[in-house]
Amino acid sequence: MAVPKGKVSRQRRDKRRSSHWKLEAPGIIKCPNCGAFCMPHRACPACGQYKGRTVIKVEESK
Repeated sequence: MAVPKGKVSRQRRDKRRSSHWKLEAPGIIKCPNCGAFCMPHRACPACGQYKGRTVIKVEESK
């Protein structure tokens, strides 16, 4: 026979949801070419290199 679900109190419900709001910081690495911090597996925004190749042309600041 089917059994009705029991009432879940606000405390129990909120306790279960308490860890969902936490955010993780993205992993950041140093560029092996210029040493600037950048996201992994992406071209460096400072020098434009990825895996030793220039993939983005970056204008140098004056």
